[in-house]
Amino acid sequence: MSKKNVYFFGGGKADGNESMKNLLGGKGANLAEMAGHPSLRLPVPPGFTITTEVCTYYYQNKKKYPAGLKEEVAKALKKVEAIMGKSFGDPSDPLLVSVRSGARKSMPGMMETVLNVGLTEKTIPGLIKQSGGNQRFVYDAYRRLMMMYSDVVMEKAAGIEPKDEMGIRRQLERIMDARKKERGVKNDVDLNVEDLKYLCAEFKKKIREVLGQEFPDDPMAQLWGGIGAVFSSWNGKRAVAYRNIEHIPHEWGTAVNVQTMVFGNMGNDSATGVAFTRNPGNGDAAFYGEYLVNAQGEDVVAGIRTPAPINQYSQSEHNKDLETLERKMPKVYKELFDIQKRLEKHYHDMQDIEFTIEKGRLFMLQCRIGKRNGPAAVKIATDMVKEKLIDKTTAVSRVTPEQLDELLHPIINPAEEKANKPMAKGLPAGPGAACGMIVFTSADAIRLSKEGKKVILVREETNPEDIDGMRAAEAILTARGGMTSHAALVARGWGKCCVVGCSALEIDLSKKEVEIEGAGALHEGEWITLNGTKGLVYKGQLKMMDASSENEILNEFLKICDGIRTLNIRTNADTPEDARKARQFGAEGIGLFRTEHMFYGKGSEEPLFKLRKMIMSSSLEERQKAVGELFGHVKSDIKATLEAMEGLPVTIRLLDPPLHEFVPHQQQARETLAGSLNISMEELEKRSDSLAESNPMMGHRGVRLGVTYPEVSEMQFRAILEAAAELLKAGKKVFPEIMIPVVCTVKELTDQLDIAKKVYAEVLNKFGLKKIDHMFGTMIEIPRAALVADKIAEVASFFSFGTNDLTQMTFGFSRDDIGAFLPEYLKKGILADDPFQTIDQEGVGELIATGINRGRKTNKKLKVGICGEHGGDPRSIGFCYRAGMNYVSCSPFRVPIARLAAARAVLANKTAKKGKKK
Repeated sequence: MSKKNVYFFGGGKADGNESMKNLLGGKGANLAEMAGHPSLRLPVPPGFTITTEVCTYYYQNKKKYPAGLKEEVAKALKKVEAIMGKSFGDPSDPLLVSVRSGARKSMPGMMETVLNVGLTEKTIPGLIKQSGGNQRFVYDAYRRLMMMYSDVVMEKAAGIEPKDEMGIRRQLERIMDARKKERGVKNDVDLNVEDLKYLCAEFKKKIREVLGQEFPDDPMAQLWGGIGAVFSSWNGKRAVAYRNIEHIPHEWGTAVNVQTMVFGNMGNDSATGVAFTRNPGNGDAAFYGEYLVNAQGEDVVAGIRTPAPINQYSQSEHNKDLETLERKMPKVYKELFDIQKRLEKHYHDMQDIEFTIEKGRLFMLQCRIGKRNGPAAVKIATDMVKEKLIDKTTAVSRVTPEQLDELLHPIINPAEEKANKPMAKGLPAGPGAACGMIVFTSADAIRLSKEGKKVILVREETNPEDIDGMRAAEAILTARGGMTSHAALVARGWGKCCVVGCSALEIDLSKKEVEIEGAGALHEGEWITLNGTKGLVYKGQLKMMDASSENEILNEFLKICDGIRTLNIRTNADTPEDARKARQFGAEGIGLFRTEHMFYGKGSEEPLFKLRKMIMSSSLEERQKAVGELFGHVKSDIKATLEAMEGLPVTIRLLDPPLHEFVPHQQQARETLAGSLNISMEELEKRSDSLAESNPMMGHRGVRLGVTYPEVSEMQFRAILEAAAELLKAGKKVFPEIMIPVVCTVKELTDQLDIAKKVYAEVLNKFGLKKIDHMFGTMIEIPRAALVADKIAEVASFFSFGTNDLTQMTFGFSRDDIGAFLPEYLKKGILADDPFQTIDQEGVGELIATGINRGRKTNKKLKVGICGEHGGDPRSIGFCYRAGMNYVSCSPFRVPIARLAAARAVLANKTAKKGKKK
């Protein structure tokens, strides 16, 4: 415990300052800074902050306060009284205070403010005298105190959970609404003194009836009730849930801020407002805000009355007819404008400020770093570098990967989303948002999209045969599957909105309807909207907005990131189009080119048919013939992608998926295939059945295919090297990296390298070349491979960690079936994160680190990267940087986010090192 538990601020002095956020919370530290810093000394109502250490002590000691706290509070209160010339609880000249929470980081879900603390039946006459006989103002303040105190302190902090949204505040609002109706008035301000006196009496009765205790009519009881409520709110349901989502430590605790009340509701020369030093919606460098005349702070955010704009810039369709503060109170506005300029210059960041005007006098109640959306965050950071207000490293630290993601995809209009309740929730598998009509089959998705209709493909789960339908749809929604399921992988690769594992869905294809638990049935053709960033499903067609209009600023910002990061950023790309898109986003190569992609989607019919012939071949002769037919397609596809990358490295993975995935299911396709192979349907069925495996993930795939059928590997090596040779002869730069998947022993790799060397010599001879720059390496996706990496590195020139499969094999989880238990694991804290979204550093990460260290012991020049889905996850990128990788590879649409995350990893590492030195 710190010896000092209470820190005073006011009268141009303060015990604390802005650097003490951990002890005083964000709000308390900023109040101290505004009040006491020599270059500021702003008109802040005096008060004091009880430290976060008291909160920690409170929970460690059975909700008891440390010795001497009451005396410290009393001493600080005396200082406030001396500055204000009033006494707390004095019947003739009372001091009133507000009680607010204040954690280190702004936290929705913490206790709401309680205003007018200290107002009682005994102090009411004194406040009437102070206000020049304004009884209406005083009784309005008293009924507000009752509403806030009974709600926040007596109900929420006491852990009372009201049923059917019938909390005490709602019940008091009903009494007030009834009185307004009876009097024929619409607004609270239209109620007169007698109305308010009546409400105060009725409120006391209702509080006694609902909560079983009297509203406290003692100033000190109110003050300590408010302080206790702040500490209790730290462990309230909403606060705990928010901390879990934002990864805020539960042991931080909150501070309590007690501050002198100033009143914005003392008449038409009084007001209250909220403003930002820049526009938090788009980042414009313009003062932006709203205010209400004759109101208290809660009225601005409560939405009961429409706030007026502080200036012309802040005008909107909703408030354009209301008088601006600049016109109504020009002197006060000028003072406020000058203060906001000083605050931004002082804090070097956009500020969110709260102010009150009491009888023409301006008071600053709070300032804090302003929350902003993605486009605004990028613009503000970039502009402030140009303005020399911040340096480049600060700019990078100011933008989160989540904010950057907002710029890359359409999003639901925030106001529209706030007004609608989601029907269901799944996993956020594909970014952005989309709306469209429900369809249940790929064929319908293709047909309707050709007619110009927007559709969302709703499936139990998707498979490779759904590719065309998925491409045609605006978005994909599945009832099953995890973050690395087929739907999720494909959608992320395309940057397409997708929600998977939505267990509330029950699809009935015969009725062409989907039953959504708690929301009823929806039929084909009905509209739904998906938020793929949050995994939410809404009924109907919600308005969308484009968040990517600031591309020029985005590129400027990403160049700043590039100047800091050391990790290279590659992309997982399977087509020349993907490669070009990734290069536009700044990709420095391809870390994963999947050869099997040419057998899906547009133009895949012919190569897929030939692949199926190869798979169904039962003799070397049949297989060689099929492989020969397939060769041209494979070479052409690889050549186009190598050309699109213009000399940047392209890691080409040999054929990897289980073969049974490519066997056709439709009767007509099977008959055509049997005819082409000149075998009976019975023989085809027999061969098809022989391909079925109990556990395909661990079956006949990857390198195992090349070992058993060398001709399949030989064809792929030849396709890669001939494609490179033809481009070299045409004067193009190329750099292929040949990657052998699913390796568990070095002998598999040497087996394949022998074939590759033979083909390489033949290709050089055929094209009259002395060399083709290339690399031969492997994918580390089996735990054993990581453990014997020293031996594998004797043959491999590079490792690429396939963390999707490495995670599956390390955990023993099937990534497509985790939906049945993972939510419960996360809820109970058995796992902190979904291991398929963020690298499990304790287990999988340890294998990766072991693989890198052992590999580099035998091959100091070993190049190391990652190509699993984790390559686009910011926290995983931080791990990859610390582990000493050369690059990460992710889907094209994640490349900008990876560029930012890699730069932030450098900064985080520097901060961690400084912390250790201290």
